[in-house]
Amino acid sequence: MTTTPTERRGAVGTAHTRVEGRDKVTGAARYAGEIPFAGLVHGWLALSTVARGRIRAIETADALARPGVLAVLTHENAPRVETDYTSLMGMTPDPTTAVFQHDRIPHLGWPVALVVAETSEQAREAAEALVVHYDQEPHDVTFTAEHPDAYDAGGFGPAVTGKGDLEAELAASAVVVDAEYTTPEEHHHPMEPHAVTARWDGGRLDVVDANQGTMWVAGELASLFSLDPASVRVRSEHVGGGFGGKGVRAHQVAAVMAATVLQRPVRVVMTRRQMFSLAGYRSPTTQRVRLGADADGRLRALEHRSHSLTSTVHEFVEPAAGPARVMYDADAHHTVNRVVRLDVPTPTFMRAPGEAPGSFALESALDELAEKLGIDPIELRARNEPERGPVSGLPFAGRNLRACFREGARRFGWADRDPRPGVRRDGRWLLGTGTAAASFGAGAMPSTAAVTAEADGTYTVRVNAADIGTGARTALTLVAADALEVAVDRIRVRLGDSDLGPAMIAGGSMGTRSWSWAVTLAAGELRERLALGGGVPPEGITVRSDTTAAIGALAQKERHSYGAQFAEVAVDPATGEVRVRRMLGIFAAGRIVNPLTARSQFIGGMTWGLSMALHEEAVRDRASGGHYGADLAGYHVAAHADVPAVEADWVDDHDPEDPVGIKGIGEIGIVGAAAAVANAVWHATGVRHRRLPIRPDRVLTAARDA
Repeated sequence: MTTTPTERRGAVGTAHTRVEGRDKVTGAARYAGEIPFAGLVHGWLALSTVARGRIRAIETADALARPGVLAVLTHENAPRVETDYTSLMGMTPDPTTAVFQHDRIPHLGWPVALVVAETSEQAREAAEALVVHYDQEPHDVTFTAEHPDAYDAGGFGPAVTGKGDLEAELAASAVVVDAEYTTPEEHHHPMEPHAVTARWDGGRLDVVDANQGTMWVAGELASLFSLDPASVRVRSEHVGGGFGGKGVRAHQVAAVMAATVLQRPVRVVMTRRQMFSLAGYRSPTTQRVRLGADADGRLRALEHRSHSLTSTVHEFVEPAAGPARVMYDADAHHTVNRVVRLDVPTPTFMRAPGEAPGSFALESALDELAEKLGIDPIELRARNEPERGPVSGLPFAGRNLRACFREGARRFGWADRDPRPGVRRDGRWLLGTGTAAASFGAGAMPSTAAVTAEADGTYTVRVNAADIGTGARTALTLVAADALEVAVDRIRVRLGDSDLGPAMIAGGSMGTRSWSWAVTLAAGELRERLALGGGVPPEGITVRSDTTAAIGALAQKERHSYGAQFAEVAVDPATGEVRVRRMLGIFAAGRIVNPLTARSQFIGGMTWGLSMALHEEAVRDRASGGHYGADLAGYHVAAHADVPAVEADWVDDHDPEDPVGIKGIGEIGIVGAAAAVANAVWHATGVRHRRLPIRPDRVLTAARDA
């Protein structure tokens, strides 16, 4: 039976397994560190063992004399690079990427040399044989909110926002919460470590990399090495996780340097230990939240002050005060992000930068306010739903947070909750439940795409997207099938290649939204051309789109995904052990393209939030400036035994003014999850935990001091 176009529509919104799934589970899908090249050699980074100072001398003779060693690149012989430019992301380059340009050491783990050899084992042995002499200087890695060198810094938003008389409104409030919350240094560590292969091919730089945006990396490399952008190609077909950390790093630049010197393909792969120094991380935060409310729960005053750290060579701000600028309004509303420069590596984007730590503080403070007022935490949030953006003043393009809480409360059984803390037991376990709100921006950036009608009746979609394990390739296949009104099996998607043209990176939960918009425009125009008749020539018919104008014409509004997080915990008061028994997240995240992979994204974020609440913590040794246990044995993450039944679902979230209707879902799942767990721990024990992670020793200490 012939299937009509109408019957074939509807791919978006139905569950589909990943189109590349079979290749991944059988090993046919090759990642950046696995692709073979003729004449391939291997580089190994040698990192500094001091936290501040200068390189006095590097003894390379022994390393160069070892079997298979081809070169040792240092600041004395490496190619020079340019750093005076603005990147495609609108940022100044992080000097960490400009390796081997001087003798300064700004933090422990700074790259001091690259050893290149025929095998990775030979390169590693030689790198470990290098002797580096330093003129060591005193360092400072101690992060505190009271650090005298802290200053206001905005990052991707204003450093300070404010309206109203804060002190007057606090004084006039019936109830006030004034508390400090802290989150530790946290690390991404995707399953696939950072890996790159660089080579020169016919006068063109060809880079096979694991990254979150090939145009981004290609543009940075072209600028650093003063190359014509057209002479740089970066490919990144399969990526084993990114979470914000797979941008431009030292290993890519070092590989290009070595490939240039040796004129052979050079591969550099970071070790787990090296990733703690070179791959970025989430800065620790110290946050003070002050809330003042009338007796009925209406906020009169809101202040959210956040401190984070950055390196001495580059400014990166963890904007944890950001959620308050969207979630709740008050007559006096003040937020500030501050940063201090220390002798540490530069932090970077990490899943829900700002929102993840900021929501822990803000949503914990709201829970404390609800307790003091004697108002249900969900009801308190409902009473403080803003009509417009608290800081921007813009209208909301839909704000379905209440719908998330209604559905979540129904499914979680919130109505049966006894609000009194410490009254529920299951044997030796104290039981408690908690909730928190979540939001994350739903932006879009200009992107291009090309869609080709092939002579055999199939369609090829070319878009420089990055599938970092999220299922973007499958999502774009479904979007294209619906836009072209054809079956899914007639669509082929090519992505992860800078030659495909400009497109948004996989970041900020904007990737799928941005790419789908471009694909939809190109597919729509192609369908119109095909409707004119005349057949498809052997070379096919191609239509290319650019969403720059369409995005520019979009009405200025507050656009976000929202969510309601719920958690139930059990706490052993004798040992301090905390076990999460169940979690539920209900989200309003626009049109869900693929429910199968979307649910995985939500659950993955929620699981990370659980891990953030109970396990993750990187600790620096003040004496050395480095980490205790810089590996996945010393840095604890949630394992299977720690993760209970985690359920994620969504409510309808349609914006009639939005031509694409898709919102990002990669980050909203982690937002508010840690706060929900922390609020549940309070409900179980009657003791507040304002410092993450909630370790057993801290539970015992807090109970003793209560």
